Amino acid sequence: MKYAVLLAGLAIFAQAALAAQPIHALIIDGQNNHDWKHTTPVLKKILEDTGLFQVDVLTTPPVGGDFSGFKPEFAKYRVVISNYNEFPHGSKWPDDVKASFEQYMKAGGGFVSYHAADNAFPDWPAYNLMIGIGGWMGRNEKSGPYWYFQNDKLVSDPTPGPAGNHGARTPFVVVMRDTKHPITKGLPPKWMHAADELYSKMRGPGENMHVLGTAWSDPANRGTGHDEPMLMVLTYGKGRIFHTTLGHDPAAMQCVGFIVTFARGAEWAATGKVTQKVPKDFPTADKVSVRQ
Repeated sequence: MKYAVLLAGLAIFAQAALAAQPIHALIIDGQNNHDWKHTTPVLKKILEDTGLFQVDVLTTPPVGGDFSGFKPEFAKYRVVISNYNEFPHGSKWPDDVKASFEQYMKAGGGFVSYHAADNAFPDWPAYNLMIGIGGWMGRNEKSGPYWYFQNDKLVSDPTPGPAGNHGARTPFVVVMRDTKHPITKGLPPKWMHAADELYSKMRGPGENMHVLGTAWSDPANRGTGHDEPMLMVLTYGKGRIFHTTLGHDPAAMQCVGFIVTFARGAEWAATGKVTQKVPKDFPTADKVSVRQ
């Protein structure tokens, strides 16, 4: 009996010790048509402020640099966050790095595509399966259909044309299309996001993609008149992906809605669960909430 009690105690201790271990996360940056030198520190702080993550940053060589030493050790991390794209004339990742990342994801890795990371790698089939939809960089109908919500349903639109569009930065309402997923559970059905780029006309394979949140793209602001995907989850092999189109710059990243969905999305991608509570200062349907 004492032996059984001892074993039970050791099991509980082991579970507690495992739960106390930080989630090791890797942010990759170094090239981007966005201001990665200022957004990466914000991403790192958001994750570390949860008390759950230990974050490393890996910065690639500059455009035209020597990538022979760029060898990310993906297996050391439970989640990889991309703040990287080669728009308009940057560097592709070497083939061995791409193969390594594909294997990492197939084996159960976690990935977060942050904002303009979905512009990256239009000619990398596996990457486009991971992000579901992307924009710019020559994407068109050959890249996959447009994806948007219509009559409360996700539709694919094969109409020919280029991918990627946004109007001027302005606040907009994000509508939760799934309030039961671990990332969105407890969030209000609608919340006001701070001034940001609202991506639209995004194209891609859309396989294994589940849209968590959308926003209406206003034709008065060069928009489509459609409810466009903003927050998505996907799978690739055994891997989990959280894709957010939000967070163009540090000002937009001050939105509590961005902070919370990004951190919860990263935890879900890493573990399949979300332990973070919804904070009291989360935005409402008609009021932006920011943290300085």
